[in-house]
Amino acid sequence: MKNFALLNSVAWAALVWAAPVMAQDDGRARGQCYVTGSTETPDAEQLLCYPGEEILVSASRDGLLGRDSFTGSALVISAEQVEDRQTRDVADILRDVPGIAVAGVAGQTQIRLRGSEANHVLVLVDGIEVSDPFAGEFDVGTLQAEPGARLEVLRGQQSALYGPDAIGGVIAYDSATGRARPGFSARIEGGTDDTVNGALRYGASGESWDAALSAVVVSTDGQPNARGGTRDIGRDSYTLAGKGSVAVGDAVTLRAAARFIRTEGQTNDSDFDPASPTFGFIIDSPGVAFTNEAVYALAGARLGTLDGRWTHDLSAQIANVSRETDSPFGITSASEGDRFKVSYVSALNVADAHNLTFAADYEVEGFRNATPGGFVFDERREIEQVGLVGEYRYTGEAFDLTAALRHDINDLFRDATTFRVGAGYRLTESTRLRAAAGSGVKNPGFFELYGFVDGRFIGNAALRPEKSTGWEAGIDQQLGDNASLAVTYFDSELDGEIFTTFPPPNFIATPANRTTTSTQRGIEVALSARLAPQWRLDAAYSYLDAEENGVREVRRPRHIASTALTWEAPGDAASATLVVRHNGATPDVAFTDPSFVPVRVSLDDYTLVNLNARVKLNDSIAAFARAENLLDEEYEQVFSFVSPGRSAVVGIEARF
Repeated sequence: MKNFALLNSVAWAALVWAAPVMAQDDGRARGQCYVTGSTETPDAEQLLCYPGEEILVSASRDGLLGRDSFTGSALVISAEQVEDRQTRDVADILRDVPGIAVAGVAGQTQIRLRGSEANHVLVLVDGIEVSDPFAGEFDVGTLQAEPGARLEVLRGQQSALYGPDAIGGVIAYDSATGRARPGFSARIEGGTDDTVNGALRYGASGESWDAALSAVVVSTDGQPNARGGTRDIGRDSYTLAGKGSVAVGDAVTLRAAARFIRTEGQTNDSDFDPASPTFGFIIDSPGVAFTNEAVYALAGARLGTLDGRWTHDLSAQIANVSRETDSPFGITSASEGDRFKVSYVSALNVADAHNLTFAADYEVEGFRNATPGGFVFDERREIEQVGLVGEYRYTGEAFDLTAALRHDINDLFRDATTFRVGAGYRLTESTRLRAAAGSGVKNPGFFELYGFVDGRFIGNAALRPEKSTGWEAGIDQQLGDNASLAVTYFDSELDGEIFTTFPPPNFIATPANRTTTSTQRGIEVALSARLAPQWRLDAAYSYLDAEENGVREVRRPRHIASTALTWEAPGDAASATLVVRHNGATPDVAFTDPSFVPVRVSLDDYTLVNLNARVKLNDSIAAFARAENLLDEEYEQVFSFVSPGRSAVVGIEARF
C-alpha cells in the first residue's frame, strides 16, 4: 500500500505513547474508572466509575459525569449494540439516535442534530476534534466502526463546554482500550457489489499500562448513484488507529491516541449544460473521483492530587485533513486544513457532591484552497482562538444541578460568551424530570470568508458568527425492571444564519447572514426494553419543526423513526437483529434553473429494513450474514443522488 510508511508511523506513535482518551484513564477523582462486561455477552462493555456508575465521557470537561446525573439529553450506543447491528459505517447507526438526520452521497456524509446545520455538530474521536478546518464539518462517512467501539450523543447547545461547532450537540466516538477489550479480534466479509471488508484489532494491558491497535478496510465497487445512471460508484477506505496509557508512579498518567484515515472513491457531477434536459441533475461522469485523507493525534498527561480529588490534565492534539476531486482533465478542487489545540483542565471534587472545573483551550486552525488553475484564492489563512471555561456540578440523591460558562477570545471575530445550565429532580426511584438551557456560537469558515471559485462562489469577509439559544425539558421513566423511556421537548432559535445568496446584477453565489431568525422545535423519544431474556428492543422517534422565516429548512425531515429488535440464543450461541429505519419526506434544493438560483424540491419518504444473523462455531469463531435495504427501497437523501439498493454480505469473525 502506498501509504504503508505513514500508517506504520501513526501506529507506532500511538503504541509508544500508549494512551487513551482523557475520560478513560484509570485514576480519576472519586476513585477508579474501569470498563466492565457481562460474562454472557462479553462485548456488552460499559465505562463505569466507583461506585459502579456509568459515566458520559463528553458531558463534562473533566469526563466524570454520571449518566443518571446528566441534566440534558444524551444517548449511549454501546459496543454490544454496534456489533449486534453489524455496523460498518458509523453514520448508519447514528440514524438510530433521536434528533439526528443523516444525508449522504459519495464523498460527503452530513449529520444534522436537532435541525442544526452539518457544521454545527462537534465530532470527537477518541477525544480528538476531527472536523475539517477548511469545510468546517466532519465527513462522518469516513468513520468506520472498530470492534468494541461505543458512541455518545449529546443533544442541544454545548458551546459552553467546547466552543464553536457545538450548536447542535456533540457526537463522541470512543474505540475500546486494551484493558477493556484484550486479545486479538478479526473479521472478514464479502458480498454483492464486489464488497470486501475487514478489521483487525489487538489489545493488551499490564498492571500500569494498556494499548490497542486496530485496522479497518472497507472496499466496494458500489452501485449507480445518478437517476437512470449505469456507472457504479465505489470506494476504498482504510483506517489505522492506536491508543493506550501508562501510569508513571501513583499520581501521573500519560496517554496518547492517533488515527489515519484515507478514502478513495468515485463520484458524479451535475449536468452544467443549460440546453440539456437533465441540467442541474446528477449524471454519470466517467473519470470523476475523490480522495480524502486525514491524520489525527493526541498526547496528554494527567496528575492526580489530594487522593484523586483534584486533577490536572494537559493535552495537545493535531488534525491534518486534505481533500481532492479529480476529473479526466486533472484536479478540479482541492483543500487543506489543519488544527493545533492545547487544553488544560483542572477539576476539584468537594465533599463528593460538588465539582468545580476550570478549562483553558488554545486553538489555531489553518486552511488553504489548493485547487490549481489560478482562479481561486489559494493563500493560507489562520484563525486563532482562546477559550476559558468554568463549570460547576452538584450531584445529590434527588436533585442535580449543572452550570457552565465559556468566554472565547477570537482574532477575526468579536469575542463570544456562551452558557449552559440544567437541573434534574428524581420524583421517585423510577421517574426523573430534567430541564436545561444554553447558547451556542459558530464562526464563519474559510470557504465562507474567502470563497472557493472566482466567478462562481465569492467569499464575504464581513460575515459574523451564527448564534443560537435554546431550552429543553424531559422526563426519564423506568418502566418496571426491564424497560426505560426518555421523552424530551426542545426549542431553539438561530440568529445570523449563514446562507448562500445570489445578489443582482451578476447573481454570483456568495454567503451572507440572514436578518431573520430560524427556529427549531421538536420532540424526541427513546425506548429501550428487555422484552424477554432473549429479546431486546431499542426504538427512537423524532419530530422536528425547523423553519427559516416560515419556510421549512432543507434536509431536515419532520419525522424520523427507527427500531432495532435483537434476539440472542441461550449462552450467546446465536443472535439475529432486525433494524427498521424510517425517514420522512424532506425538502431540498435543486440547481435546475440556469441562473443557479436554487429551486425547492421535495424528496419522498423512505423506509429501510436491515437484517443480520450470527452463529458461534466455537468459543472463538463465529459466522455471520447481513442484508441491507432488504426490500430494495428506491430513495434519495440528496436531490437526484440515488442511494444504494439491496446488498448482502457473509463473513467470519474471530476473537482470541
